[in-house]
Amino acid sequence: MQRRLTIITGGTRGIGAATAARLAREGHDLVLGFTHDADAAGETARSVEASGARCVTVASDITTDDGIAALFGVAAQLGTLTGLVNNAGATFHIGPLADTPVDVVRRTVDLNLTAALLCARAAAQVMSRSRGGDGGVIVNVSSGAATLGSPGEYVQYAAAKAGVDALTLG
Repeated sequence: MQRRLTIITGGTRGIGAATAARLAREGHDLVLGFTHDADAAGETARSVEASGARCVTVASDITTDDGIAALFGVAAQLGTLTGLVNNAGATFHIGPLADTPVDVVRRTVDLNLTAALLCARAAAQVMSRSRGGDGGVIVNVSSGAATLGSPGEYVQYAAAKAGVDALTLG
């Protein structure tokens, strides 16, 4: 039986690393995206490989077209993609929206929503049966902030995660 191949954005720390460990135990080979913590990426990869899975880490900025292409390009070299876990996310700033710099609002929406949309699009292009793929699964990691709004803390993050909820329904 062919092993499943899954991309996890933000896959080397926290929820992403825990997801990687679980999927590896369940028979998935993995491509783990990360941006800057190469030590954590290496540690997670070693842990995943110890459970018998193939694992490649990719340093890429998924808020850019080139970063998404790099992540999906590595996966294409490994085999047929069967899953995507859109996990990458960050608040970047905790405080009232009125005090949040415009560039932080944009970075937050770009990472938490736009990147998830574009990664889901890329996954659908290669996995969708209507496009010649073998099918697959997309899992989007959201937050309770999507429904609570996070007033006074990180409204821009909450709004982006509400968009992720809508993406998931779509």
